[in-house]
Amino acid sequence: MTITAYQRAQQEGQDVVRAVILDAATRLLVTEGPAALTVRRIAGEVGCSTKVIYTLFGGKDGLGEALWVEGFGRFERRLIAAPTQGDPLADLRAGLDAYRDYALAEPDYYRVMFMGAMPGFKPGGEAGPAARRTLDILVRAVQDCMDAGLLRGGTAEEIAGLLWMAVHGAVSLEISGFFHEADAAQRSRALCSAVLAPYLLPPDDWSAS
Repeated sequence: MTITAYQRAQQEGQDVVRAVILDAATRLLVTEGPAALTVRRIAGEVGCSTKVIYTLFGGKDGLGEALWVEGFGRFERRLIAAPTQGDPLADLRAGLDAYRDYALAEPDYYRVMFMGAMPGFKPGGEAGPAARRTLDILVRAVQDCMDAGLLRGGTAEEIAGLLWMAVHGAVSLEISGFFHEADAAQRSRALCSAVLAPYLLPPDDWSAS
């Protein structure tokens, strides 16, 4: 007898069931388009009843919101887990690397969050704050550098926003297949160094590290 993904997840608890359903929904959305994002199609993919999905998410609209929140929740955990060294600038670099690492590890969720995989979706409820928390992690890292006298000029919010834009642009091209992974990491770091250069004291050469 074949065990479905849903049955395996049941043995580990509701959080795992929820994640399995969301992973399947995201995969269908990215590979087959928005038309595939139906409760019946997702239920068939994971081997559960449609009632399970309605119970957990309240239907298709709730599922879309849950995809967004789940993606940003994973993103937030990846950023928080970035290694720290007690050096604010090194910690900022590690956070930017963690951003790229997340996008490469979870490209389907990244497309939902940042690349318009759900046309017309407007985040509400938990979704807006979930996205904002991830940016706030980067803002705090920049502020730590400013407090340590390593960055000056502008505000932490402004510099963090520029870095966010830079990493997003680079990693979006990378997961779309425009750069080979061997070159992409160095290019992403070089781009972030260029963004930081006008604000940086003393001079930094992160891209060469």
